[in-house]
Amino acid sequence: MAKRILVIDDEALIREIVKEMLEVEGYVVSTAANGKEGLRLYREELPDLIITDIFMPEMEGLETIRELHRSSPDVKIIAISGGGERGMLSFLSHARRFGALRTLEKPFSREELLNSVRDVLAEE
Repeated sequence: MAKRILVIDDEALIREIVKEMLEVEGYVVSTAANGKEGLRLYREELPDLIITDIFMPEMEGLETIRELHRSSPDVKIIAISGGGERGMLSFLSHARRFGALRTLEKPFSREELLNSVRDVLAEE
């Protein structure tokens, strides 16, 4: 059975690009534009993996990661961020402390994304 992945990012173009990259590999992908919508979809669909941006309106990524991990300690999360001028590397390291298993700095390559997804899904 195909693995289900939820992609949470406020940038529609990023959501669509990541979704297409993953669907080509056979994953079933849902998307959300912010953390609140992502939490709702997570509870409804129980995906195998969540890929979330850090900087988003309504509910940012670190808060989303904390909430997901609090309600489902075994949830598998990859955090992504472009960060801009806000010290992205620091936020990505916080994401790891809050429960993200991998982090990716935008822009990332297709190969970096797929390798991270495969690695995280293989972890038990």
